[in-house]
Amino acid sequence: MMPPLPPEFADLQPFAEQWCLETEPERYEMRLAAPMPDLVAFYDAVVPRAEAAMAYCDQFHYPDLPENALNLLHLLYSMIMVSFPVEAWGQQRVPDTGSASFDCFVEPVP
Repeated sequence: MMPPLPPEFADLQPFAEQWCLETEPERYEMRLAAPMPDLVAFYDAVVPRAEAAMAYCDQFHYPDLPENALNLLHLLYSMIMVSFPVEAWGQQRVPDTGSASFDCFVEPVP
């Protein structure tokens, strides 16, 4: 089932199932797995709506975020995750890193 977004952001609903991911490792894995055209389409859809999405989420205190606002926040986090591949690298992985990787064991919460 697709995570629901607030009604004001129904235009982003087609991206919800793939990109409303709770953790940084899930978002990173999706970034690596998705083809670049999909990253670009997702990025191009969310960026123009990002400021409005942040303003929507800011009206709630983090522990009290309704589920649909939390899904929107996760969508924004995913947009951030794909921003460098889309804006700078033109590929999912960091250029010239070969097989290097790192794992995030602790991640910030808003």
